[in-house]
Amino acid sequence: MSGIWGKNLQLSLFGESHGVAIGITINGLPPGLEIDMEQVLVEMARRAPGKNELTTPRKEKDHPEILSGFLDGKTTGAPLTAIIWNTNTRSKDYSVLKDVMRPGQADYPGRVRYNGHNDHRGSGHFSGRITAPLVFAGAICQQWLKQKGVTVGSHIQSIGTIEDETFEDQETVTLEQIEQFKEEQLPLFNAEKKVEMTDLILEAKEDGDSVGGVVETFVLGLDAGYGNPFFDSVESQLAHLVFAVPAIKGIEFGTGFDITKMRGSEANDEYYYDEQGRIKTRSNNNGGIIGGITYGMPIVFRAAVKPPASIKKKQQTINIQEGTETELEVEGRHDPCIVPRVLPVLEAVTAIGLMDLMLGGQSNE
Repeated sequence: MSGIWGKNLQLSLFGESHGVAIGITINGLPPGLEIDMEQVLVEMARRAPGKNELTTPRKEKDHPEILSGFLDGKTTGAPLTAIIWNTNTRSKDYSVLKDVMRPGQADYPGRVRYNGHNDHRGSGHFSGRITAPLVFAGAICQQWLKQKGVTVGSHIQSIGTIEDETFEDQETVTLEQIEQFKEEQLPLFNAEKKVEMTDLILEAKEDGDSVGGVVETFVLGLDAGYGNPFFDSVESQLAHLVFAVPAIKGIEFGTGFDITKMRGSEANDEYYYDEQGRIKTRSNNNGGIIGGITYGMPIVFRAAVKPPASIKKKQQTINIQEGTETELEVEGRHDPCIVPRVLPVLEAVTAIGLMDLMLGGQSNE
């Protein structure tokens, strides 16, 4: 299975949802990087399950245990490896699913791809649980980025058909506001939408169903000049990592698909000098990236998160061992909506991608 990513910063992801542990090895971290483990645990807690009625009742502490590359609170320059023990598995919930293929899950394609040898319990290596080590790595990368004046944030753009305001609707987004978002279960620019979104999630849960949504992620403080055209563009770098997150089915940068409804005179981001003599653009329709390279404005993208596939509502499927059609009601502990837990994961992979780019430097460095 593919578990390695990166150029200047390399990650090796390992483990399965109901295995002994999950974890990650990070190569390329600069030696002497001081890591605030309390802040790392804050990010881990944002993703962790079992916190309230909007998430799966499965409880995992998600406390990473660092095995190498870390001494006296700082990175040593050696590969940094961390594991997270799985302590609350109920594999019997998945015994029937070895042969009965869940609609919307990777059961069937995974079985074909790996000749039936993949771990089917809790979706194995396909599980969203494997994003916990990604959040650990991303939390470290975010601390490195902050030293460079770069901040990554996100909010819930929508749950189902209920929409929040967008990043571009705001006159300013402050660092304090981003930190406040990290403390909220449903971070929104328009807090009045929280009740509607909560009710929609609980309604789906009561119905044995699930809902999806959209997460908008933004990056502040990144200078112009990072990235390359074509294969190493900032968009392709971030999109690669975003699509590595289970349940992500789409991504758009800046104005996204709506830019097709504009004329060039509207879509172009016109340049000007601000009061400090810095180069800015009057709009940000291209989401901070042109020609695959940053131009100093905030990076903005939105990711589509599908409804969780494991639902109690009866569905039609197949028993691949018997070669028959059957019905399935998925038992076990599942999220009615994973959008709130996806936010820290998207921030993490964004930070990972940007750190990899920044370690490669700008063209003028």
